[in-house]
Amino acid sequence: MKLFFDLETIPAPEKLREIVVESERKKTRNREISGDDEALYRTSAISGDFGQIFCIGYATDDNQTQIISGAEDEILKKWWQVAKDTHVFIGHNIIDFDLPFLYKRSIVHKIKPSQSLPIKRFPTENIFDTAKEWSRWDNYSQTSLHNLSIALGLPTSKDKMDGSMVYDFYLKKRYQDIYTYCKKDVELTRQVYKRMLFL
Repeated sequence: MKLFFDLETIPAPEKLREIVVESERKKTRNREISGDDEALYRTSAISGDFGQIFCIGYATDDNQTQIISGAEDEILKKWWQVAKDTHVFIGHNIIDFDLPFLYKRSIVHKIKPSQSLPIKRFPTENIFDTAKEWSRWDNYSQTSLHNLSIALGLPTSKDKMDGSMVYDFYLKKRYQDIYTYCKKDVELTRQVYKRMLFL
């Protein structure tokens, strides 16, 4: 079974804001945001240390795209159940972002993954990262899913929002918009994958 997927993440819980801001301040190399507590807090959305999974979009083989949502621990339990029979995990930038994030959050919640995925910096049989494959594993020439869709003449998933807007939509409780965006990313990834393999 092939599993196409994408995560949408949000910053750390509000109760951890102060700790997270200081943690991000120490890590950041971006002087523009080093004094901006709100920007630093929002940066935690891309760190599995404290950031949270808001939803996971996925599709198996040629089946319809679905969303897993709810409390983060429940999302992870359902995700690893879906993933247990997967032969190939497919996504854009999943080696650098999605898979490490999933593993960290699983450890935080004491949820044992149903599969052991070797997250390595070179091709593996059970992981197909469209970002890595497109750049031929040259990190300096890696491109976004949006730019890749344009290069391949495919409809972009970023027509109404992009990843930087997820938290703002979350604050406005526009959850369905986030789910729709996540599904579009999954579907676009599947189209990119098929194009790259000439399927």
